[in-house]
Amino acid sequence: MITEITSLSQPGVEVFGNLTEAQLRNKLEPEKGVFIAESPKVIHVALDAGYEPIALLCERKHIEGDAADIIRRCGDIPIYTGERTLLASLTGYALTRGVLCAMRRPLPKTINEVCADARRIVVIDGVVDTTNIGAIFRSAAALGMDAVLLTPNSCDPLNRRAVRVSMGSVFLVPWTWIDTPLGYLRELGFRTAAMALSDDSIPIDDPSLMSEPKLAIIMGTEGDGLPCQTIADADYVVRIPMMHGVDSLNVAAAAAVAFWQLK
Repeated sequence: MITEITSLSQPGVEVFGNLTEAQLRNKLEPEKGVFIAESPKVIHVALDAGYEPIALLCERKHIEGDAADIIRRCGDIPIYTGERTLLASLTGYALTRGVLCAMRRPLPKTINEVCADARRIVVIDGVVDTTNIGAIFRSAAALGMDAVLLTPNSCDPLNRRAVRVSMGSVFLVPWTWIDTPLGYLRELGFRTAAMALSDDSIPIDDPSLMSEPKLAIIMGTEGDGLPCQTIADADYVVRIPMMHGVDSLNVAAAAAVAFWQLK
């Protein structure tokens, strides 16, 4: 059913405008959680991965254009439409390619489920920037990481901007949350490699890293890096050799280098 939006208080559209990311996530009742996928390409990736659509918001001109295939795939869900300026007033931002899809958030997987048969995984520890999270997931998918684990103080991968920056890669790589990375990963047979600058670090092309049958690459925050205890407890401390006096890379760029080298 297609509904023309004439007011920002139109019933049913609050999921696209009034709810905060925390409300969408709904930690108290995970089965009621929702996330927003933005742009036709990202929405198609989510649908291909089996995610359940619950409502669609698109500019009127896209109903028979960019959104046509999505509407056909989504079946009998509410479809809200209107002029570009009104929709931007509702969402607070201009719609990328004019289409948003509210989708059911899946229940979190267990660490054992995510890491089953995995040989190379990444642990994201305290990274809060949505752009970096999206970029890390895109590199993880493209460069052969088997799974992603995130500490609770990291950004939600299903944040709207993180999803868009990842170009839907958050739907392609198994992921979940982890409270105590190092101890639990050792129980699963992983050796851990903390990406950090320290006196005892080894270069990322060290042969011992490639010889590990199961390796977890731990990436830290954009500013302070990994906690000192995490670095101390890791099996390896790993650096990417720098030139021209540059001391480090952005976490997303460093992740791409690490994934390529260690996959």
